Amino acid sequence: MRKRLTWILVLGIALTSVFTAIALADSSTKLIVGELEVTIKGGFSPKKLPKKKLAPIHLRAGGAIDMKNGKHPPSLTEVIVETDKNGTVNASGLAKCTAGKLVATTTKAALKACGPALVGEGKTDVEIAFAEQEPFIAHSELLAFNGGVSGGKTTIYIHAYLSNPVSAAVVTTVKVSKIDSGRYGTKSVATIPPIAGEGAVRKFQLEFFRTFTHKGKKQSYLLARCADGKLKARAKASLNDSAGGTGKIKTPEGELSFPCTPKG
Repeated sequence: MRKRLTWILVLGIALTSVFTAIALADSSTKLIVGELEVTIKGGFSPKKLPKKKLAPIHLRAGGAIDMKNGKHPPSLTEVIVETDKNGTVNASGLAKCTAGKLVATTTKAALKACGPALVGEGKTDVEIAFAEQEPFIAHSELLAFNGGVSGGKTTIYIHAYLSNPVSAAVVTTVKVSKIDSGRYGTKSVATIPPIAGEGAVRKFQLEFFRTFTHKGKKQSYLLARCADGKLKARAKASLNDSAGGTGKIKTPEGELSFPCTPKG
């Protein structure tokens, strides 16, 4: 079955980056869809946040993926995450990177090309399977870069480079926009590009930490507030299991709610 090497990278970003990560407080959750089992864990600091004013946060996120039947997961084609109106991405004034600077680049080259736009980094282990070969694990650094703001949408580029025993660079794009949907005020859409080969990430860890100066003031890439003691997020994903004969699969929508401590 044709796989997408990037699918769980994007799932990790979409579910545990700023969009859901503002709802994590040193917690973990398990999402089970059929045979697919995804564990998400992480936290942010500080845990005490102002009731009304947005404040900087530092995100820690990680996770693992397993198939209960031991097979590779179906390919993910899209992830949509809506998150609490009390959290946001702040990219104004931050250096920008373009996808063209990241395509077919190593981790070192990506940092050299887009270092000023770096907003997060981490690691991942990917299990690769080729026909008539035993599966093997490939390791990669994860880099998250600010792609700028245009037309009311913020872009994030996620770069991974697998160097041994295969060589492949993967760049995934996430688009973030404002919405007005009751509790939810931010929507992120990650469209996953296809890539040859059979691969699935087994675990990952990622941190978003960026602070910067704009117009003489210190800024943070991630901001949140705690208006009522909790932050919420909901997510859904589209998958394609063509090899299994079922075609497109849409997972049920999942909602997360995590406590925070309001101050002020």
